[in-house]
Amino acid sequence: MNLFKYFAVFFLTAALCLPFSSAQAKTVIEVAHTQMETHPDHIALLAFKDYIEKHAGETYEVQIFPNQKAGSNEQAIELLRAGSIQFMVISTSILERYNKKYSLFSIPYLFTSENDYEKFITDPNILEELGAKNEEDGFTPLSAFTAGSRSFYAKSPIITPEDLKGKTFRVQSGFTNKDMMDFFNANEMTISFGEVYSALKKGLIDGAENNELALVEQKHGEFCKYYAYDHHQMIPDLLVGSTVFLYSIPQDDYEMFRQAALEAQKVEFALWKDSIEKAKKSAKQMGVKFMEVNVDDFRKTVTPIHEHMLKTRPEIKSLYDKARGMGSHEG
Repeated sequence: MNLFKYFAVFFLTAALCLPFSSAQAKTVIEVAHTQMETHPDHIALLAFKDYIEKHAGETYEVQIFPNQKAGSNEQAIELLRAGSIQFMVISTSILERYNKKYSLFSIPYLFTSENDYEKFITDPNILEELGAKNEEDGFTPLSAFTAGSRSFYAKSPIITPEDLKGKTFRVQSGFTNKDMMDFFNANEMTISFGEVYSALKKGLIDGAENNELALVEQKHGEFCKYYAYDHHQMIPDLLVGSTVFLYSIPQDDYEMFRQAALEAQKVEFALWKDSIEKAKKSAKQMGVKFMEVNVDDFRKTVTPIHEHMLKTRPEIKSLYDKARGMGSHEG
């Protein structure tokens, strides 16, 4: 009888525990990006993960997939829009194919200082305006990461805009970047970020354009020994969430993810400038020469894009005016 009671209690307890365990199963949150684990974006996402698991670790488990492990940006954004992954960090230049408002940031020389640029991208009203059609877009911007300013780097020196003529550079995907390279009389190649090293090695491209981190973390400095500070663009990375996912969770959880994204933003901004200085030192050890150029020469070559963009993409006008109002600007 005692043995019978033991087994009866055992199976009853097990039966009661089954639904409880099922109810406590965690939802796995997948977060993708294309940078290395040493990049500020990745470290910022670790802060995002820590915030979520600290506040709702019994409900959510966050898994981060760096260095294109979830595919290229172009592949990952489609997974996110479908709800297969929940969050990712992605450049606005790639998002402009889904919503023309994001093409604003690809306009060359939109900002005259990184300070103005950083104030603009961290303004919650700007993100709200960008995300006004998030259901149609399939993604919702939650915070912005600075990516500094973008400049050209190549296998041969770049002193004037004429030095770009006829050469092939990898640029981020997006119609605005193609227009920019047309004005520079250069050829563009829109391969994924992870393919740039191989393209440089094989001689398929003469150079690329990005911030200084790419020289070291992606080892582009092994081939490109000249980095010209033309500062043609300041394009942020956005931490975006799948609209499908965000609309499927309780409002309190939605707010928690938004706060986690803002915490990640703080971490990324704090790390950025230090990372750039370290990258420059490492790049110099690789033999890279950093060159100051006459920025006005480059700016004047591509400023017609501003008028062209406002005519062909009237939806950017409101954001454009706000961006240009951040500081003093030259024509």
